[in-house]
Amino acid sequence: MYFLELLVAFSLISPSYQQDPLKNFCRIFGHQTAVVDRKLFIYGGLVNWGPMSANSNNVTNTWFRYGDVDVINQGFPQEYANLSMDTPLPLVQGGVLWEDEANKVIYAYGGESNGETALPPPYLWYYDIVYNTWNSTDATTADISDASWAGAGVAVEDRGTGYYYGGWLRNASTPTYGYERHAQSTMLIFDMLGNTFTTSPGPDEVPRAEGSMLYLPVGDGGFLVYFGGVQQPYGNWTVVANIFLYDIANNLWYNETATGDVPESRRRFCAGATWADDRTSYNIYLFGGASIFDGVGYGDVYILSLPSFTWIKWWPRPEDNIGATYPHHSLSCNVINYQMIIMGGTFPNETSHCDMPNVYGQHGLDLGKANPSQEKWETFRPNITTYQVPPEILQTIGGGPTGGATVLAPTSGWTNRDLSVEFQRLYTPSTRAPTRFIPTPTSAVFAPPAATFAAAKSNREVVIGGAVGGALGALLLSLFACVLFLCIRKRKNKPHQPPPVEADTSQPAPDLPPGGSAKIAPPSTQNSPNLSQTFNPQDSSYPRSGRTFSYQSNAVPEYPGQRMYSPPQDELYLPPIYGPGVHSQQQPLAAGAYEMPLSRSPPGFPPPGFPPPGFPPPIQTQTQQAIDPYYAQHPPSPPRGE
Repeated sequence: MYFLELLVAFSLISPSYQQDPLKNFCRIFGHQTAVVDRKLFIYGGLVNWGPMSANSNNVTNTWFRYGDVDVINQGFPQEYANLSMDTPLPLVQGGVLWEDEANKVIYAYGGESNGETALPPPYLWYYDIVYNTWNSTDATTADISDASWAGAGVAVEDRGTGYYYGGWLRNASTPTYGYERHAQSTMLIFDMLGNTFTTSPGPDEVPRAEGSMLYLPVGDGGFLVYFGGVQQPYGNWTVVANIFLYDIANNLWYNETATGDVPESRRRFCAGATWADDRTSYNIYLFGGASIFDGVGYGDVYILSLPSFTWIKWWPRPEDNIGATYPHHSLSCNVINYQMIIMGGTFPNETSHCDMPNVYGQHGLDLGKANPSQEKWETFRPNITTYQVPPEILQTIGGGPTGGATVLAPTSGWTNRDLSVEFQRLYTPSTRAPTRFIPTPTSAVFAPPAATFAAAKSNREVVIGGAVGGALGALLLSLFACVLFLCIRKRKNKPHQPPPVEADTSQPAPDLPPGGSAKIAPPSTQNSPNLSQTFNPQDSSYPRSGRTFSYQSNAVPEYPGQRMYSPPQDELYLPPIYGPGVHSQQQPLAAGAYEMPLSRSPPGFPPPGFPPPGFPPPIQTQTQQAIDPYYAQHPPSPPRGE
């Protein structure tokens, strides 16, 4: 009888909690990322657990993990999955993370629920890196119509501001909407210091979604650059040649037309930016993406160079000897040390292999080819500290590796002469001081008392709350006993793992009050305390939140394999992405699982029945793949915990 009760209790636990987020990793997509203090944080999205098959489900990612840029595992940042997820915050895909590096806070905005109906406000949550806690804000939301997903978001650190342009509204992101999707034409601006939202007009009245927006230090206070994606009504899309630029200081939009090797229109790609030392060229690297209509998408790299407004195809080129690319979309790009870490994505035409599981779906693009072999795809190197403009760009805009570009305007001239003046101004962002106390490893942590509710609950609410709480408590106690019983049995068969090293939380964690500040001590420029690095990806021992997650609802999931599919869409709205679809004429169909040369993306563990992890021979494609001799002679070793 006890064994039967144990099985029933264990069956209530969500499938996501029965998997190890690193040991069982196969794929992740639709997630959000942010970089603070040389740590890459990964939140939300959907995951596939290994081994991969055509019948694998897209499961909600219930884990919040990070990669340490200074701890390298097989050529990429080692990831850890021991960050807090105990707060019942929304689990979404297609949102944005805004970094407040000065105050060691990450804000999570937008996105749609993964298989659940939309959650009610608040629409904004934040993660406190210092105290490893999640909290909801009381930001003024009067100017927010609704929370959207698949918009383009970016944070501007020196101004303490987050931006979110466009995006879709539907029932999985906003409770008041139905199945049909409606794109937004406005830009939402969040003031991290004032803790307020405002809505600003976009470049025009056209609703857009699924594009990309980046920050460049240009003009009087920096510029935002938006391109790609789709626009309503259905049948239209944002031509990648159309570049929209937002002047932050003057609250103005500009529009320029790019020329050159203009990429095919696409959505759900990712991009990152860097620039020459003298800032005569700002270079935006675009990778991958989904097709607008039929097709499996794209697996190529293009560069948009400004102020010449020229598109340059960077990979694959004829000299790369790569015949087949491996299209994927809904991925993330983060530029660190002049290298772009491309993480995850879903592969429409590949359903049998995992995405580099030994390095958790990470791939490296060396933006300046600063590695000894001057390769484009390479492992991450923390010691790269400079960017040299690659020859493929210099052939088009002139100059040398450190700058000196000679093409400083669009080939057909400027659409707006004011924009040419702005690009001649080099904006240098200032360092923003924290508005709250940031503890050092040796300082005492002081925090104000936790905030209380303004009004007390009625006796009736207390009675009901007590009854419900008692029932839930009994259920949770049973689940806890179940998990504890299994953990005890498992611990008998494995070596003892040391407990995670937590930050000093002897005092209550301070919430950011209205106004965005907790002025407790003079400003400090210290980095955030060292996060725990005791997680072993091979034999994990980490805190579980104990939450379960339901996938059944009336919401429309965005990806196939997510337990339900979209009803027929109105012809005015862009249909969701399905795969595999009709083969794209622009991209040769890939014959294998490795979407990049093996020399750039070390292989992970093979499917069941194959030899142990090592360096398997390359999967044959239409042409011979380029293999770096170093990896052929130095097979990668299995991941190791710290």
